[in-house]
Amino acid sequence: MCGIVGYAGYREALPILIDSLKRLEYRGYDSAGVAVVEDSVKIVKDKGYIANLESQLPQLRGVVGLAHTRWATHGAPSKDNAHPFYDCREKIALAHNGIIENYAELRDELKAHGHTFRSQTDTEVLVHLVEQSYAGNLEDAIRKALARCTGTYAIAVVHADEPDKLVAARNFSPLIVGLGAEENYVASDVPALLKYTDKVLYVMDREIVVLRPKSVQILDFEGRPVAREPQRITWSLEDAERGGFDHFMLKEIFEQPQAIHNTLLGRMTEVDTNGFFQDVTSVKLVACGTSYHASLVGKYVLEEVAKVPTTVELASEYRYAPTPTEQPLVILLSQSGETADTLGAAREAKRRGCKTLGITNGVGSSLTRETERTMYTRAGLEIGVAATKTFTAQLVALYLVAIRMGLDRGALSPEDANRLRDELRALPRHVQTVLNQADPIADLARAYAGARDMFFIGRGINYPVAMEGALKMKEISYIHAEAYAGGELKHGPLALLTPDTPVVAVTVRDRNYEKMMGNVGEVNARGSPVIAVGTEGGRDLPRFVEHVVYVPKVRDLLYPVPVSVVFQLLAYYAARKRGCPIDKPRNLAKTVTVE
Repeated sequence: MCGIVGYAGYREALPILIDSLKRLEYRGYDSAGVAVVEDSVKIVKDKGYIANLESQLPQLRGVVGLAHTRWATHGAPSKDNAHPFYDCREKIALAHNGIIENYAELRDELKAHGHTFRSQTDTEVLVHLVEQSYAGNLEDAIRKALARCTGTYAIAVVHADEPDKLVAARNFSPLIVGLGAEENYVASDVPALLKYTDKVLYVMDREIVVLRPKSVQILDFEGRPVAREPQRITWSLEDAERGGFDHFMLKEIFEQPQAIHNTLLGRMTEVDTNGFFQDVTSVKLVACGTSYHASLVGKYVLEEVAKVPTTVELASEYRYAPTPTEQPLVILLSQSGETADTLGAAREAKRRGCKTLGITNGVGSSLTRETERTMYTRAGLEIGVAATKTFTAQLVALYLVAIRMGLDRGALSPEDANRLRDELRALPRHVQTVLNQADPIADLARAYAGARDMFFIGRGINYPVAMEGALKMKEISYIHAEAYAGGELKHGPLALLTPDTPVVAVTVRDRNYEKMMGNVGEVNARGSPVIAVGTEGGRDLPRFVEHVVYVPKVRDLLYPVPVSVVFQLLAYYAARKRGCPIDKPRNLAKTVTVE
């Protein structure tokens, strides 16, 4: 979580730090702070959004500094718990993303040595450890301090006695270096730097970066220099702007036809290497959150197209589960490629001797280094905390994997593969058809935005789509939303239905249509209004439900894509009617880099 930026150059650091930090606010917005090196290290921080901090900033003219936006783990959101932190003598400032697991014992030890703590965070032990280890060289002190720590971190540190230097380090939390002309940057994520450079270095685990205006040096934790070639970023500054839309989420919903097209374009070769799938006898899909819902859809797709037994597991559960005897192909999905639990699951899969494939939107992300093969979704930059285009791009990637696997295993004929590919190529057009109905969907969402509870139901491959719809509704509109398989209503949830509880039902014309209509009848009998998502051309639905949103007719396997777009729009417009902070839902952050 959290966002870190740092700058060392010839310009005043403060405006650059604040501008870059705003582009990372999706990573956390409980509090924010800056530290700038002048004749001493000056820290300014406050609780809440970056705008709160910006309104009270003094004039700081230093050319080296760092900044942080926080998503709280240890210690409630407050000014005292905001980063950066001082050491006892206020010569060092440090910001941190991650969790120091052994902070309690370190804190007790440091207190016994006379250090004074001003927060309830785990992070503050780091700055005091650096202080205790400092003997004239900041990177050496940081290396010694981190050797005492167990956990995850990306940190940035400055010291008043070395005013031309910023030192950063990483272990399991993302960190990149931006390269400029007589100025250099560090950040947690690419969007922070798009305005200033398109040339970056990816920092690896257990590496330290020494940043000066005219130089960047990467060291391992033993102090040995590390050579690394810079990479060019293909995203533009415009990708990180709203482009006329009121919210990033709405922009990203409308970018889905292009995101799907880009994911389809030439992606097959990325997993078609040396018959990677030929000897696969089973698959386990592992992910968190929205990516987990994509994986649940993927189970149906892989089993139908590739005829391979498939299971799905939450990354946070898989990494601590007993080791089974079988060794499936483990496919790990993460939009950012930096999700802590998914990275841990990738390492566990390798420990178990499993082949691994990563599916991610994060080029150069940690997941690409933790898996044997990588497939990029090419959805483009996604800023909104609620995933939209990365979800549908993941679905498309799973369809492509299923085709390739089916061909490699002899379970899919070339003719059937080509037919399915042709239908995938039509998906951008089908999604656009849904987007063209945004206004009536908005009217529908506004009509039910006052609901306290809402239920989503679906069957078969559309049950996980209902789960994703409920997640979208709850995370951005704060309406309590739950999803159920249609056949499970009678096993408890019917007790919760009232005339004030809308039910959103996936009633597309697939193999489960008749059964779903029976479930809709059960809902009608309890007086709950039904919002149905049906297939174009179906004339009978309006007789049984209050409202219908139609999606184009597609193969049964492909309905999750257009139906998901309907649910995204419903959630967005309900949240908008309720006045919710859509791009920054409370208590959430975009990239979950802590367990």
